Amino acid sequence: MHRRQALSAVCKLVGSSALGTWAGTAGAQSAGVTDTRILLGQSAPFSGAAEQLGLQFYLGAQLYFEALNARGGVNGRTVEIKRLDDGYEPERCAANTRQLIDEGVFALFGYIGTPTGVVALPLATEAKVPFFAPFTGAEVLRTPFNRYAIHVRASYFDETAAIVRQNLSTGIKKIAVFYQNDAYGKAGLEGVSRALKESNLEPVSIGTVERNTVDVDKAVSDIMALRPEAIVQISAYKSCASFIRAARKQGFAGNFFNVSFVGTQALLDELGKDARGVVVSQVMPFPYTPLSPVAGEYLTAVKAKTGQSPNYSSMEGFVAAKVFTEAVRRAGRGLTREGFINAVQSIRNLDLGGFPVDFGPAKHTGSKFVELTLLTADGRIRR
Repeated sequence: MHRRQALSAVCKLVGSSALGTWAGTAGAQSAGVTDTRILLGQSAPFSGAAEQLGLQFYLGAQLYFEALNARGGVNGRTVEIKRLDDGYEPERCAANTRQLIDEGVFALFGYIGTPTGVVALPLATEAKVPFFAPFTGAEVLRTPFNRYAIHVRASYFDETAAIVRQNLSTGIKKIAVFYQNDAYGKAGLEGVSRALKESNLEPVSIGTVERNTVDVDKAVSDIMALRPEAIVQISAYKSCASFIRAARKQGFAGNFFNVSFVGTQALLDELGKDARGVVVSQVMPFPYTPLSPVAGEYLTAVKAKTGQSPNYSSMEGFVAAKVFTEAVRRAGRGLTREGFINAVQSIRNLDLGGFPVDFGPAKHTGSKFVELTLLTADGRIRR
């Protein structure tokens, strides 16, 4: 879906006249803040085909906030998250977002996915509520610039460009795309197409799957008919796993490439021994060993929490919470939403322990970090 079409559809769904509509009153800026607490709101999939993405992001953020709160919070305030399940469905997400805004959360935090983010951002913008660290790299949420949208992770254009470069560097040019038939999948397809176009190429074949389904048979047939050398997947982990198994049964011996949203650990768990030859681009530091200070901090928190294990989705929640806290610290005791956004913009070239972030007055994407990882048949993730 082209950006203009996407935004038009969103306006019909949420009743907003434009993505950039900034309504609301200055007096509402300190909503969600008391003398002792900051309340965040998160709508995410805590059930359904993408539930591990929402759950793990939330658990990672909680790891950071619980440790922060145990130390007295930030500027004397603890941070809490109110979470609502949207099942990765836009209509439910829109309803949840209205509820959270009506209940007076300070910011919307850690939303999961493009189709849900696309309906939530206009509501946040209209109410002048910060939309912080969504788990998506879609350009439609980043361009045009929106004061209330704050992204910690790199974009899907960054990820797909890295994937295409890797393939072209090894002589692979026949690249197919399997994508989810919604704003997320189409954002990834656009990213692959843009990267290929720089070398006067285009996807050799494409196939689609509907959101929250695993009906991949037609997509496999459409893609395999033109014998691709590599397949880029832009979908959720269950449908990607179903596609991989079906394509392997038809004899595909090449590599599959996924962007970070797939949920690396969730995909690995779904695939088991079939994970061989699957590559995932990552926008967070490697979370399984303390190769960086921030990974060491994260792993210490994970080990102290019974029943949790490290993964990339949880690491992203942890990093998002860390960036949020830094901005609140800079905003000071007289915390307001506008002051918080100004504080985010003051974070320039900050090293969070091996993960640099850089914002600015007209720059609300903090990182361009991307690296590729390889899944193995014995359940490991290799850098």
